[in-house]
Amino acid sequence: MACELCSVASGEVLWQDARCRVIRVADEHYPAFCRVVWHAHVAEMTDLEDQDRVHLMAVVWATERVLRDAMQPAKINLASFGNMVPHVHWHVIPRFADDRHFPQSVWGTPQRDGVAHAGPSSAALKAALVDILGGGAQTASLR
Repeated sequence: MACELCSVASGEVLWQDARCRVIRVADEHYPAFCRVVWHAHVAEMTDLEDQDRVHLMAVVWATERVLRDAMQPAKINLASFGNMVPHVHWHVIPRFADDRHFPQSVWGTPQRDGVAHAGPSSAALKAALVDILGGGAQTASLR
């Protein structure tokens, strides 16, 4: 069975280096929903070497910081499930009291029509991620 996170970018790439990438997920209800994806196919965080776990979490935290600074959400949800796609990745989702699912998970039953809070432009997110993480390095392929 092919892994969709190994074979495709799975969204607009905002930042990447040799180990991971930050993508913007196409979600009309959550336009600033980001995902941090480890390039190599590993199923669990404990499959990573210590320094790789530290690096991945630094990218997750930088993504959270960028979204908090840009949007001032009520909360940021961080999630790493991998039940459907057993490939290490983190969801970074700005949440607002008037969004579609609040206070429930974005994967739960909608609570209302909700407001889709406009996220910052991709160019602004890219620049902010580079400011925190550095320029990164383009990977030749996504293993």
